[in-house]
Amino acid sequence: MRHWLRLARAVDRLNDWIYAAIRWLTLAMIAVGAYNALARYANRWTDTQLAPNALFDLQWYMFSLVFLLGAAYGLNHDVHVRVDALYARMSPRARVWIDLLGTALFVVPFSVVALLMSWPAVHNSWVIREVSSDPGGLARYPIKAVILVCFALLLLQGVAVVIEKVALIRLGEEGMESMTPEDAPAARRQRMEGV
Repeated sequence: MRHWLRLARAVDRLNDWIYAAIRWLTLAMIAVGAYNALARYANRWTDTQLAPNALFDLQWYMFSLVFLLGAAYGLNHDVHVRVDALYARMSPRARVWIDLLGTALFVVPFSVVALLMSWPAVHNSWVIREVSSDPGGLARYPIKAVILVCFALLLLQGVAVVIEKVALIRLGEEGMESMTPEDAPAARRQRMEGV
């Protein structure tokens, strides 16, 4: 089981590294959005185009990168939106089972289906080298490829969560007490101590 947990830790580290790289895009996206908003008002008073379409595309592309590449990070750190009305009242063991079943039955299959369904559109976009329909807009095919990367990362993270939850179930409460912090992926070390 330890080699599977090492694999899960590697996936956790990969998604943490990606998050560290993309989190600064949020600040850049806000700066570009603020410039676009100010330039739009300035365009009303002048006859010049201060905010070209490429900047509007760039703002949406940065948002897409943060959203798509951050999905697996969100799963890793359990920050996705969920209805906690019943979940919060359950025992830690029941929560582990719900996380395992939810991930194995929904996240992993959804990621596989999304990869399969997205592939034709992304492939076609690359074949025709799709660009924005707006004059002076950016190329669309690179950002569409990120859809595949997103669901591949989400699939990997889903598998990592399944591995970790199976390890928790197999170890049980007695085994959890003897488990060292290095045995548990960083994102779930604290929660695992309560099982």
